[in-house]
Amino acid sequence: MAEEKNIFVEDFKSGMEITTFLMVKAASLKIDSRKREYVDFTLADRSGEVNAKKWDVTAEEKPHLSEIKEGDIIKVKAQVSEWQGQTQLRILRVRKSTSADGLDMNDFIKSAPEPSEDMYQFIMDVAESLKDEDFKKVSLTLLERNKDRLMYYPAAAKNHHAEYGGLLWHMKRMLMSGDALCGVYTFLNRDLVLTGVIIHDMEKLNEIDAGENGMATGYSFIGQLLGHIVQGTASMKSLGEELGIPYEKIVLLQHMILTHHYEPEYGSPKKPMFPEAELLHYLDIMDARMYDMEDAVSSVEKGAFSERVWTLDNRRIYKPTF
Repeated sequence: MAEEKNIFVEDFKSGMEITTFLMVKAASLKIDSRKREYVDFTLADRSGEVNAKKWDVTAEEKPHLSEIKEGDIIKVKAQVSEWQGQTQLRILRVRKSTSADGLDMNDFIKSAPEPSEDMYQFIMDVAESLKDEDFKKVSLTLLERNKDRLMYYPAAAKNHHAEYGGLLWHMKRMLMSGDALCGVYTFLNRDLVLTGVIIHDMEKLNEIDAGENGMATGYSFIGQLLGHIVQGTASMKSLGEELGIPYEKIVLLQHMILTHHYEPEYGSPKKPMFPEAELLHYLDIMDARMYDMEDAVSSVEKGAFSERVWTLDNRRIYKPTF
C-alpha cells in the first residue's frame, strides 16, 4: 500500500512503497550485467540522501529520464529495500516537479543548524581576538575575501558537513574545541591553533563545485587534479608573500594544511611535526566523527542501532535509552 503523503528519507523503511519528492544529487545512465540500461540516482532531502535505481529503462523512457539533471526536484513512486546494509529505492515511476506542486525548497536542502551569518560572525570574532598580528591578518583576509561563498558552501561533496553552510559549521565547532583545549594544554600557541583551523579547509571553496543552494555537484578540475591540501599549501605561500608574513610563520601554516589528514592515503604526504599541527588533525577528525555519529542516530529510536555507516568503519551506532 503506497504512502500517499510526502515523507522524508529519514523515515524510509524497507518494505514500504512510497510516493514522495526528492532532490537529484547525481544521475547517470548505466548498463547492468545483462546489458540492460538503468538509471542510478543519488536522491536527497533535508533529512539525508538515498541511492535509487530505475531498472529496465525502455526506449520510450530514456529521453524523459535523460532530461533529469542534478539539482532537479523529482516525484518518485518507489519500493524501499535494503542493499548491503543501506536503504535503497527501486523506482517505479518518476517525473520532474512543476510549479504546481507548490514545493518548499527548505524541505530539500540540508543545512547547518545555525544561520550562516551567525557562524561567520563567531569566526570573525575569533580571528579578531588573535594577539599575533600576522596570524590575525591571514585569518581576517581569507574570511573577508571568501565571505560570499562561505555563507552557503558545504565542507564536503559527500559525508560529513555536506550541507548548506557546512564549512562554517565545521570551522566553528573546531574553533570552539580548539580554544577549549588550549586552556587544557597551556603550552600550545592558541593563535597558531586557531589560525590553522580557519585556514585548513579554505581551499575546499575551489576544490568542490557547489551552487548557492549549498549542494555539491562534484569536484572542480583543479580539485580533482590537486585537491584542497595541495591548493591550500600553494595559496598560503602566495598570500604570505602578498601580506608580508614572516617566512617561518607561513611555512608553519603550510605544514598545518599539508598534514591535517595525517596519512598519505588521505592526502597528507607528511605527519604533523609540531604540537599545534598535531592538535589540528585531531580537531578535524573529531568534528567529522561527531558529525557522522550525530547524523547516524538522529533518526534512530532510543534503544536501537543505526544502519551501517561507511565513514565510521561500517559500524552501526547505538542510541541509548536514557
